[in-house]
Amino acid sequence: MVRIRSALGGLGLAGLVGVALYWRKNPSACPYGARPFLSLPRPIITTQRLIEILAPAPGERLLEVGPGTGYYTVDVARELRTNGALEAFDIQPKMLVHTMSRAQRAGLKNIAPRLGDARMLPYANDHFDGAFLVTVLGEIPMQDQALAELHRVVRHDGRVVVGELFGDPHMVGYSRLVDRAVRLDLQPDERLGGRLGYFARFRVNKPGRTYAAHVNNS
Repeated sequence: MVRIRSALGGLGLAGLVGVALYWRKNPSACPYGARPFLSLPRPIITTQRLIEILAPAPGERLLEVGPGTGYYTVDVARELRTNGALEAFDIQPKMLVHTMSRAQRAGLKNIAPRLGDARMLPYANDHFDGAFLVTVLGEIPMQDQALAELHRVVRHDGRVVVGELFGDPHMVGYSRLVDRAVRLDLQPDERLGGRLGYFARFRVNKPGRTYAAHVNNS
């Protein structure tokens, strides 16, 4: 009986590893059916740390790619106050409905949902002061294209914040992220956290424009 249980446990572990490897090689958005996991506490990549590194200011226009169930959305929107705006952009309609329901309960009216693919953002050039995506980049096929789109829609010297957490099968390592970002004129600016999870901030550099240097604490 013990051997049978051990064998079943081994098969279960192997199955989980297999699923994780499949997800890593085949990027896709977290399904709405898995939404309870999106509400679990997130060590290291906490809301407080996101607010610290993103530094949302009243009156700004920000973009969140892949809000999921709105784990960070409400708190960021509060920082923007009523004269600011947060665009919640997701590829799944149910996620947007969930996020907006959360915003409504919080009494917030400065969040606008929009459906679409992060590889083809439906916004004009230089439309946002900043953008952020947390545990989302690895779910997007053709990540370079998604980063290039963020570079396009965020104004020169604006910021793009990427959050990643260990245990996510789609986690993008910091070194790999920096290599990609630099090629797209996203300049590393600051990082909070380490190998088990981090927030990384990049400044948008658009060649031909005056670029203000920032302190790099990574």
